[in-house]
Amino acid sequence: MTIKNKKLITHNGSFHADDIFATATLSILLEKNRKIFEIIRTRDPKIVETGDYVYDIGGVYNEDKNRFDHHQKGGAGKRENGIEYSSFGLVWKKFGDEITGSSEIAKRVDERLVQIIDAKDNGINISNSIISNVINYEINDIISAFHPSYKEVNPDFDVEFLEILIFAKKLLLKEIEKAQDQESIHKYILNILDKKNSESKILILDEYIPRVEIEIELINYPNILFVVVPGIKEALMWKILALRKDMNYFECRKNLPATWAGLKDKELQKITGVADAEFCHRALFMAVAKSKEGAIKLVQIAVES
Repeated sequence: MTIKNKKLITHNGSFHADDIFATATLSILLEKNRKIFEIIRTRDPKIVETGDYVYDIGGVYNEDKNRFDHHQKGGAGKRENGIEYSSFGLVWKKFGDEITGSSEIAKRVDERLVQIIDAKDNGINISNSIISNVINYEINDIISAFHPSYKEVNPDFDVEFLEILIFAKKLLLKEIEKAQDQESIHKYILNILDKKNSESKILILDEYIPRVEIEIELINYPNILFVVVPGIKEALMWKILALRKDMNYFECRKNLPATWAGLKDKELQKITGVADAEFCHRALFMAVAKSKEGAIKLVQIAVES
């Protein structure tokens, strides 16, 4: 019995984040299921018809038949928040749960990565630059950087497509891993919040968690101003983190005391009275002490200042 390769078909020529990441998603899915497949980039209607998975081309959205285009009149639907689906979003909508093993994880990846790419591909603005002539550099820009130069006489888009596809697969797998981590962090922090005074301005964690992941979980708890958390090597340092008001900006809910800015060791110890205080960032969003007790003393001073 001859096993036929599954055919992943998308358009040839110039590529974008949506068809690249749709290909990455389907590649991960089929590799997970130990299926043999080939990627075909073409605009020939007869070849397109033979595809097992057809996306970003064909003028049809039919999930049951694995047809995932969004360029047809009327598009292919949109989310409750108004972001329309591109080929990536349509593929992820069907297969995200299967790939990640969890609807919660798939939803996190959709919110962090998929919707960003879908919005850009459909001409939906979700962010603005606040500094003149300085524009956000996004995932779509990384993909575009792999396009052959316009000066090339016979540009080979297929070679560059496969180059950036390797990156996209790695990135998508990393985002799945980060989403899994974030779900674990969510449960850990939620458990602590359930046990603490809801009016407290300080949250103390006993496990190392990166700053951004902490802020994601506490964005809807505006009363919490500071978090005390161990560093990667718990015995060597404890951090005080001032939480941001908004994930898109760096303004904190409350800064550490201005007199601490940029101070280290003896200077910081003298002004705070905390014997193992080590450092305060000059931007006043982070300070460090050698012990948990020292960090708690610093954060108490910061709250009362």
